[in-house]
Amino acid sequence: MWWIIIGLVVLIVVILFSYFNRFAILGNRIDNSLSQIDVQLKRRADLIPNLLETVKGYAKHEKGIIKEVTDARKALVSAKNIEGKIKADKKLESALKSVFALAENYPNLKANENFLELQRELSTTEDKIAYSRQYYNDSILSYNTLCTTMPGMFFAGLFGKKKREYLQIAEEEKKNVKVKFD
Repeated sequence: MWWIIIGLVVLIVVILFSYFNRFAILGNRIDNSLSQIDVQLKRRADLIPNLLETVKGYAKHEKGIIKEVTDARKALVSAKNIEGKIKADKKLESALKSVFALAENYPNLKANENFLELQRELSTTEDKIAYSRQYYNDSILSYNTLCTTMPGMFFAGLFGKKKREYLQIAEEEKKNVKVKFD
């Protein structure tokens, strides 16, 4: 009889440790994926000054656009939390679109090797940011699934774990892109 009781206690302890560790692993994966987003945003912010220097040489009178990009980059680098970084990132994306639109007016700039390489680097970084955001949301999905299914729901309550929020896409980013040729 004692062996049965000892066996049940050991089984319960193993299950408790197992679920505690699953929550810890998933929480660490979420934190890591959020850090990866930060790394990619920092990489993009580091590329921007080189891009701007290249553009400045060709578009000296377009100081407004260059200032807008510079200010947006500063806001992204100085943002302290994820909400601030997302907001600053959206401003930076908008400002970068202006730079690439500006390049359309300067054929020599469009053909410049430095500009093209920086444009490729930024494009690659954008892909990495998108992947990092997707990985973050996938990690949130795994965590939230554990928190809302049985027996994980029981252990989530026991360990004080709650569902986490996904990264959200702004409504203006969900709109259809209009491609227009003149």
